[in-house]
Amino acid sequence: MSNVHAPVGVFDLFTVGIGPSSSHTVGPMKAAAAFAGALEQSGAIEHTATVRIEIFGSLAATGPGHGTFTAVLLGLTGARSDEITPEEVTSRLDEISRTGTVRLAGRQPISCRVEDFVLKPLTVHPRHPNALTFTASDSRGHELSTQTYLSIGGGFIVRDGADTAAATTPVPSAPHPFRTGAELLARCDDTGLSVSELMRANERASRTEAELRDGLRHIWEVMESSVHSAIGRTGVLPGGLGVRRRAAAWAARLADEDPHHDGEHWQQRVNLVALAVNEENASGGRVVTAPTNGAAGIVPAVLYYALHYTPAARTGGTGIRDSIVERFLLTAAAIGTLYKNNASISGAEVGCQGEVGSASSMAAAGLAEILGGTPRQVENAAEIAMEHNLGLTCDPIGGLVQVPCIERNAIGASKAINAARMALWGDGEHRVSLDQVIATMRDTGADMSHKYKETALGGLAVNVVEC
Repeated sequence: MSNVHAPVGVFDLFTVGIGPSSSHTVGPMKAAAAFAGALEQSGAIEHTATVRIEIFGSLAATGPGHGTFTAVLLGLTGARSDEITPEEVTSRLDEISRTGTVRLAGRQPISCRVEDFVLKPLTVHPRHPNALTFTASDSRGHELSTQTYLSIGGGFIVRDGADTAAATTPVPSAPHPFRTGAELLARCDDTGLSVSELMRANERASRTEAELRDGLRHIWEVMESSVHSAIGRTGVLPGGLGVRRRAAAWAARLADEDPHHDGEHWQQRVNLVALAVNEENASGGRVVTAPTNGAAGIVPAVLYYALHYTPAARTGGTGIRDSIVERFLLTAAAIGTLYKNNASISGAEVGCQGEVGSASSMAAAGLAEILGGTPRQVENAAEIAMEHNLGLTCDPIGGLVQVPCIERNAIGASKAINAARMALWGDGEHRVSLDQVIATMRDTGADMSHKYKETALGGLAVNVVEC
C-alpha cells in the first residue's frame, strides 16, 4: 500500500473532468500535460523530436477501456480535463489519428501514435499501481528529460520523486485542521460547529465566501447537466459490450408515473440520477469526480434525494436549495479528506471499496447533516456506509466503466441513504469508529489480490463473456 497523498480540499475531491475514469483518464491526461508543460518551461520543447511513453500496471491492463491512451495524447497537446469538451476531444483525436502528429503543449509537432506506446501491465511501480513514464529525446536520440508520474485516484497525480511531505499536512492557515475522524469530532466539540460549518471555515482560509459558494453551486450544476445529457441519449454505450443506455427510458417512465415527485418513487429517481451520471461518464462525457469518476453518480444521486425528499427541502426557495447543496458537499468533502489522507480512493490500489465505498460514505455523511444530524451522527452515517462496502472488488468487464460500475453506483446511493437514516435513529454513540473502518478498508485493500483491483484479470471481468 502506497503512502502517496496530495493536498485535499473540497475542490480537490470534487473536480470537473471527462469520463470514463478519474485515475485512468483524467490523471494520465494531467500527467501528460504536466510533462509537456515542464518541457515548455525548461525550453527543451523546441528540441524535442520524440516522446517515449511507458505505461505500467493497471493503467496498461485496462487502458483501452478506460480511455487512458487517448487521454495521454490529449494531455501532450496541453488539454485540461476540466476545460476540454467532449466535442473538442473528438476533433483533436480525429486530427491526431489523421496526421499521426501531436502538437506538444499545443506548439511543437512530434510523431506520436498509440501504437508506439510501451505497455507493461505486469510491472507494478513500488509506490502505486498507476504509473506512466515520459521520456523526451531530440532528433539525434539524445535524452532531454524523463519523468514518471503516479495517478493516485480521483484525478490526483504525483511526480515520482517529488517531496510529498507537505501534501500530507493540513494547510497551516486552516483554523480547524483535522486529519482523522476523531480530530474532526474534537474540533466540532471545541467550536460548537457542525461538520459543514467547520469545513466552510477551513475553506475560507484560501478563498472568499463568494468564491466558495459559486464553486459549490457550479459543482452541482455540472452534476445536473450530466444527468440531463444522459437522459437525452439512447442506444448503447461505446466500447463493444453492447450495454444499453437506460436513463432516457427511465426518465420518460417516471415523467408518466411520478410527475409531481410525490415521494412514492424516490428510490427509482435516486437510481435514475446515479445511472444517468455514470452512463454519461461511460460515454466520455463531462462529470464531477466525487471522489472518482467510477463512483461519480453516488453523491449527486443522494444530493438529489436531499433536495427533494427531506424536511429541509420542503420549505422551498432558492436560498434553501443553495444551502442544502453547500452543506451537503462541504460535509461530504470533510469525510472524503479522511479517506484520501488515511487510505486511498483508487480502485487500482484498494479495489472498488475505495471508490464506491468512499463515495457512499461521503454521501451518507452529507445527507445525515441535511437531516439535522449532530457531528457524531454524521460520523456514524459515514462509518455505516463504508462498513458495508468493505472488501468490494474492482473487476469491470472488458476494462470498461460499465458493468458492474453503473448499477453499483445506484446501490451505493441506496446504502448511503439507509446509512444516514440509521445513524439519525441513534444518538451518535457506536461500537466501531469511522477511523477504524478507514484503517480496515486500507488494510483490506493491501491484502486484496491484484486481480480484483482494476486490472480486468479477475471476478466478473473473466467470468462473464464480453460478447
